[in-house]
Amino acid sequence: MSGPLPPQPHPPQVEFVRVSKSFGAVQAVDAVSLSIERGEFFSLLGPSGCGKTTMLRMLAGLEQPDHDGGDIRVSGESVLGKPPYARRLGMVFQSYALFPHLSVARNVSYGLERRRVSPDALAGRVANALELVRLSAGEYAHRRPEQLSGGERQRVALARALVLEPELLLLDEPLGALDLKLRKAMQLELKQLNRTLGITFVYVTHDQDEALTMSDRIAVMERGRLQQVGSPRELYQRPRSVFVAGFLGESNLLESPGGGRVVIRPEQVELLPPGTPANGRTLHPGTVEDRIYLGERVRVIVALAGGLRVTASLPSAGAGAEPSPWSRGDAVLAGWRPEDAHPLDDS
Repeated sequence: MSGPLPPQPHPPQVEFVRVSKSFGAVQAVDAVSLSIERGEFFSLLGPSGCGKTTMLRMLAGLEQPDHDGGDIRVSGESVLGKPPYARRLGMVFQSYALFPHLSVARNVSYGLERRRVSPDALAGRVANALELVRLSAGEYAHRRPEQLSGGERQRVALARALVLEPELLLLDEPLGALDLKLRKAMQLELKQLNRTLGITFVYVTHDQDEALTMSDRIAVMERGRLQQVGSPRELYQRPRSVFVAGFLGESNLLESPGGGRVVIRPEQVELLPPGTPANGRTLHPGTVEDRIYLGERVRVIVALAGGLRVTASLPSAGAGAEPSPWSRGDAVLAGWRPEDAHPLDDS
């Protein structure tokens, strides 16, 4: 007799299979394939017009792919043709889209009311959702949106999505309207929510720091096409293209001795006095052109022979670091280790 069948692997939570979407003559998404695992914090990153929001809207059911434009699957099943309410997802927009005439409690409970959840269950689920986003139901339930700060409105929009107990939470640049300090705090809170709830988050942003801070994996898009998918560390340290290297962090793009282009991150560039032995480093003589103080770091721009420039990111004084000694006009050697010069596929 044959033994029991081995357990079958679960399909990805989300799959895009050669998905395309055009608006007239504009190809917004061009044959994109990617998968998102259950429980991941997955970000779609790219500049305006790259197709990332269109991808999110197709996953939500707010847009449909082109005819013969591929397939979108959730938990292994195609969702093409399914309306948004049948896809077990929640969505948070940058504008928050709160109803100004309804209280916080009614805004949060709106989706539950549409699903005809019993009044006895409503209050408890609304209170639980508000607690998840650190708003006290007793303090906030009866307020109107105009009585809330930007951060509080953002939390209410999150609670309205979470109260539906979605399997997927789609977020379209939800922190864009917040100030820098609050935005950074909410980044950490969203990541913690993802870990606590185990819900798959699909997040759209053009902000590279935001994507690096929160994501388990990132898909970088340009002009409707997928450029690279990977962990924040992988994309930063091993970009495959000039576009990814330039979009995700600051980069020095140089010609390699054997031809082709390489990327070197500014923090991997050393500045040394003339005459310093190489000790395995690649050294280039140059002159300090500018020095920019950025708090924890100092950015030093060095002009090399032939008109090339490299940027070095050095620690500023404090926390045991020596103050950067370099000033404009100083002669220096700009150096890096060969293993830090990463070749680019499209060079």
